[in-house]
Amino acid sequence: MRTDPLERLLRGLYSAALYVLVPITLYHLVWRGFRQPAYFHRWPERYALYRGATPFARTLWVHAVSVGEVNAAVPLVNALRRGRPDLRLLVTTITPTGSERVQALWGADVEHVYLPYDLPGAVGRFLRHYRPCAALIMETELWPNLLFGCRDHGVPTFILNARLSERSLKGYRVLAPLVGRALRTVSRVAAQSAADAIRFVRLGARSGQVTEVGNLKFDVAIPDTLDAFARECRGSAGVRPVWIAASTHSDEEAAVLAIHRQLRARHPDLLLLWAPRHPERFRGVVENARALGWQVATRSRSHWPGAQDDVFVIDTLGELQHFYACADVAFVGGSLQAIGGHNLLEPAAAGVAIVTGPHLHNFVEISRRLDEAGALRVGQDADGVGAALAALLADSAERQRMADAGRHLVERGRGALAQTLILLQPALPPLPAA
Repeated sequence: MRTDPLERLLRGLYSAALYVLVPITLYHLVWRGFRQPAYFHRWPERYALYRGATPFARTLWVHAVSVGEVNAAVPLVNALRRGRPDLRLLVTTITPTGSERVQALWGADVEHVYLPYDLPGAVGRFLRHYRPCAALIMETELWPNLLFGCRDHGVPTFILNARLSERSLKGYRVLAPLVGRALRTVSRVAAQSAADAIRFVRLGARSGQVTEVGNLKFDVAIPDTLDAFARECRGSAGVRPVWIAASTHSDEEAAVLAIHRQLRARHPDLLLLWAPRHPERFRGVVENARALGWQVATRSRSHWPGAQDDVFVIDTLGELQHFYACADVAFVGGSLQAIGGHNLLEPAAAGVAIVTGPHLHNFVEISRRLDEAGALRVGQDADGVGAALAALLADSAERQRMADAGRHLVERGRGALAQTLILLQPALPPLPAA
C-alpha cells in the first residue's frame, strides 16, 4: 500500500525510538513484577511470539487496556457473543488486572492475550497470527504502528466508547502529526460525547469519521444477584452505617484512613468497605488500617465483614458493583490525586449516593450530568470529601434522593450499545448460511 513520504519518515523515527527503548520494556516488566508478580509471566505475548497453530479464522478482536476498559466493553462483548456466535472473540489487555477481569467474566468463552508493544515487527506478527476480521479498540488506545498495521493488513478498525480529554489531547502534542495520520486510517470513531468528538477531530481525525453515540458504560447490566448480595453482606456486618472507598490509589490511602477516623468519631460503629484500585496495594491497606488499631477483615479470607470489623478490604476483582450496593455512600477514588477519576456510573447504577474529589478530567461529561441530576457531591480536597460523606451519613433522605437520581440518569443514558452495533455491522463478515 502506498503511503506518503512524511508518513514513512514519521513512522520510521517513531519505530526507531521504540526499538531503542526495548531494553526499557524489559526493565519495566521486572520492576512491575516485584510489585505485582503477574508481570513476570507471559512475556512472549508482549512481543507477539506465539507457539502453536493459527487460531480460528473468523476472529473478532476487542482491545481493552485494563479493568476499567474491560468493564466498559462488557455490554458490547456480551451482545456480540449473543448476536455473532460464529465469530471467535479475542480480547486483549495490557495489564494483568485487566487479564484477570477478562478471565473472570468470560473464561474460555473468549480468547485472551496481552497486546504486544507497538513495535512494527510485533504488531505484524500479532495481526498475521490472529487474522482479525475487525479491530474494536476501547476508549483511547491510539498506538500509531497498531493503527497503521491494521490498515496495511486490511483490518477495519473502530475506536469505540472513544474519549479524549483536553489533558490527553495536550499529551499527544509531540506525536500529533503521526497520531493524526494514524487516526485517519480508522473506519469510525464512536465518541462518548460531542466534546470528545471535537477533540478527536482536533487531533487529526476527519469529521466524517467521528460519530457521537454516547457512553457504553450507561448500558451496564444490573446483576440479578445485586440485592441478595447486599442483604447477605449487611446481615453479616450488622445494622450500622457503611461507606465504601472504591478504586483508591496509593496517594489517597492516608486520606481514606483519616476520613474514616473522623467519621467514626460521630459514628463509632461505622464500617469501611475498601477496594484499592491495584492488587499490589491490598496488603498495604490492610496493614495500614491495622496499624491504627482497627479490626480488619478481607474478602479473600473472611468472605463477609463481621459485626466487630471496622474495615473490610475487598481484595478481589470483579465484585465492586456488588459491594457498592452494600454501602450507604460511596467515595470513588482516582479523584483526590490527578488520576482523573474512575467509573461513576457503576455506583449510580447500584443505587448509592456518590462523593468524589475534584480531579475528574477523565469523566468530565459523566460527572457534569451526575452533578446536574443531583446524584454527585464533589469535595475540593480530602477535608471536603470527608465533610460531604459526614453530611450524607447523617441524612438518609438526601442519600435516597441522590441514589434515585443516579439510577434514573443511568436508565435515561442507555442506548450507546445499540448505536455501536449498527456502526459495526457493515464491517463484520456475513453470517454463515444456515
